[in-house]
Amino acid sequence: MANEVDYFEIAGPDPEGAKAFYGGLFDWTFGDASAGAYSPINGEKGGLWDTTEMGSPSWAIFYVRVDDVATAIDTALGLGGSIAVPLVDNGTIQFAHLIDPAGRRFGVWKPKS
Repeated sequence: MANEVDYFEIAGPDPEGAKAFYGGLFDWTFGDASAGAYSPINGEKGGLWDTTEMGSPSWAIFYVRVDDVATAIDTALGLGGSIAVPLVDNGTIQFAHLIDPAGRRFGVWKPKS
C-alpha cells in the first residue's frame, strides 16, 4: 500500500555500536552485512548502513512507500521541501531522501518489481 511508513534505516560509522544499542534497547536482530555494508534489521523491516566509506554521516530515517518516487520528489519540492539524496535506482528499488520545510529528513521509496 502506498503512502505508508513501512521501512526504516539507521546509518553511521559504528555499526557494532548501533547493534549493541538498538539490539539492547528493542531486542532487534541484525543480519550479515552485504558487500555494500548494509545489514537487515528484523528480517526486512529495516536496515543498518555502515557509512564509513561515505565520510561517516549518521542518521535515522523512516521511509514512506510511494507509487512514484520522481513525482513524490517534485511534490515535496513544490511544497517547500528539498532533496538530501537525489533519486537512486539500484535495480531493485528506487529511493530518495528528502527534507521537509522544517529541516526534518525522511525517505520515499518504491520497489521495482
